[in-house]
Amino acid sequence: MGEDDGLRWRERQRHAVRAHAAAEARQRAAEQAEAAELVAGFAAEALRRGLRSEPLRAVGYDGRGHYRTRLTGWYVDRARTRAVDTEGRFYLLSVPPGLRARLFGAQPEPTPPPLVVGRGGRDGESVPLATLLSLRLEAGDDWR
Repeated sequence: MGEDDGLRWRERQRHAVRAHAAAEARQRAAEQAEAAELVAGFAAEALRRGLRSEPLRAVGYDGRGHYRTRLTGWYVDRARTRAVDTEGRFYLLSVPPGLRARLFGAQPEPTPPPLVVGRGGRDGESVPLATLLSLRLEAGDDWR
């Protein structure tokens, strides 16, 4: 194998890696867009049904502290770590613990929702986002 062959082979490999990364990025963006539509639809339907929203609280990464937020919406999992605000944005309500958050409240940022909640988690339990949101809507205000 000559030096030119080695260079061509490396260039083909680099091209293949870039193409694969671009395809994955397009797939991830499409999934996030679909999931964002589900979340926005959930919020609109919850408001239409008159589902009672509540102030959302965040939990520290260490699992010990709970912190106020300025968000209002609905928890969508029993652990109360995932929520949708009344604007139709998805939140993971885990924040860095600290005195500042304790005194002034936490400010979690919206995150792109996953199409499958819990995918790749250690406990192996995952559920499609559409199912999770549907169950939450069906439970109404009695959900806890």
